[in-house]
Amino acid sequence: MSDPLGLIGGAGGVSQPQQANAPLPPLPAGSPSFKDVLLENLREADALQADANKAIEDLQTGDRDDLEGVILATQKAELAFKMLQGVRNKVVEAYNEIKQMRI
Repeated sequence: MSDPLGLIGGAGGVSQPQQANAPLPPLPAGSPSFKDVLLENLREADALQADANKAIEDLQTGDRDDLEGVILATQKAELAFKMLQGVRNKVVEAYNEIKQMRI
């Protein structure tokens, strides 16, 4: 059984939950930030979209004749876009939830 909240200690007992205002543990050295990971995924999705557009152009001009490769490239680009759209939706949802908190 997994422990997503970290409430079960390694010794088999239940550990105390962290305080709400306790500082978060520092990130390990060399680990990328959320911003870096997000920007890298944006670049990758953009590159996949550019590859899909190039594949479609090559198919239309006759430089390429493998329809399956073109379909695969467009599906990869669509999937990457939907993944980023899902991340965006979750971030906006979290922002709205934080915005509605009473202090």
